[in-house]
Amino acid sequence: MTPTPAPISYLAPAKINLFLHITACRPDGYHDLQTVFQFLTLCDVLHFQLNDTNTIQCHTETDIAQEENLVYKAATLLQQNYAVKQGITIQIDKKIPMGAGLGGGSSNAATTLLALNTLWALNRPTNELMQLGAKLGADVPIFIHGQAAWAEGIGEQLQTISLDEPYYLVVYPNCHVSTQKIFTDPHLTRNTPPITMPVFHSGDVHNDCETVVIKHYPEVKRALNWLSQYGHAKMTGTGACVFAAFATQKQAKHCLEHLPTTWQGFVTQGQNQAPFEM
Repeated sequence: MTPTPAPISYLAPAKINLFLHITACRPDGYHDLQTVFQFLTLCDVLHFQLNDTNTIQCHTETDIAQEENLVYKAATLLQQNYAVKQGITIQIDKKIPMGAGLGGGSSNAATTLLALNTLWALNRPTNELMQLGAKLGADVPIFIHGQAAWAEGIGEQLQTISLDEPYYLVVYPNCHVSTQKIFTDPHLTRNTPPITMPVFHSGDVHNDCETVVIKHYPEVKRALNWLSQYGHAKMTGTGACVFAAFATQKQAKHCLEHLPTTWQGFVTQGQNQAPFEM
């Protein structure tokens, strides 16, 4: 009897948006934007085990149906696109909050594409995987790109950027923000003038989604107000997480000690290179 291969584990990091400007609404329903992505040391862990049944199985503690899970969709897309005759069983250990603006689902999908590209010996180039990833979601390509980046278009036009790697206190105010709800809100600003990278470095940036999010989710506003006592508080993506940068881990942990007990929080560090292999 052929022994069952041992699971192989890969990391799926969280991300933050250091700003988010919506510059236009496209005919296809997507939005043109400008943003800067940076990765965090906070990661989900995905365990992959090859099987010879030609089936894809995806296990997680969340209540998302397998067919709706981006990991399952990513594996299925890769299997069908390249006529793969081998199956995979994937176990997802979630650490990144869902609906938090940290890109957990997109990161899981990207890690699945990268891992299976190796495990199924497809050897497809990164740019090709990024194009496939864009079919799953606008944030998937940045995780395949794997480096902090200035992003335009719908988020798929990426230019690698070098950033400081501070410690962040990230606060999750225990509410799940619907990205679709935010991007379909008629009050969302969709015509912010495009900026240049020097303007970003000057700090003259914001998050266009923030006003709409705090209208629908007042707990996010409370989290922003609380964190603003300790630093320059920002919201990442479409929320719900908010964050502030600190020069040292000790400073961030000191702030965390005062976090209201009704919220979750964690100290993490920015990373310009996405972790992938365990």
